[in-house]
Amino acid sequence: MTTNKVFLPPPIVTPTIRPAASDKQLSQPAAKAEGKKFAAYLAEAQGLQLSHHARERLSQRQIPLTAETWGRVLKAVDKVAEKGGRDSLVLVGDMALVINVPNRTVVTAVDGSSMKERVFTNIDSAVIA
Repeated sequence: MTTNKVFLPPPIVTPTIRPAASDKQLSQPAAKAEGKKFAAYLAEAQGLQLSHHARERLSQRQIPLTAETWGRVLKAVDKVAEKGGRDSLVLVGDMALVINVPNRTVVTAVDGSSMKERVFTNIDSAVIA
């Protein structure tokens, strides 16, 4: 029997945090909530985690991420998972992501201008998405 149910991820809601007039600095948890970028929310909503290292690299290198890009990455991760890959290099345009497939975690991200030597270690598979 086929069901026609559609499962959507919960909506992404970012809290608006405003310090009190006398409070110049945000508390530590509030600062972390504001620091979480759109890419992290999008990745988690679609079944991928971003490691702390990957978040830093995406921010430092100002790597643009779109819903279309994440869709391509997800398809690539699903293909690698079917083939039994564990640590995969996913190439999307001029961006490279190293992903731990069983944990569905993006370990690091590199843009085209940062791939000087173009050597990636500790991977067992590669996908061009």
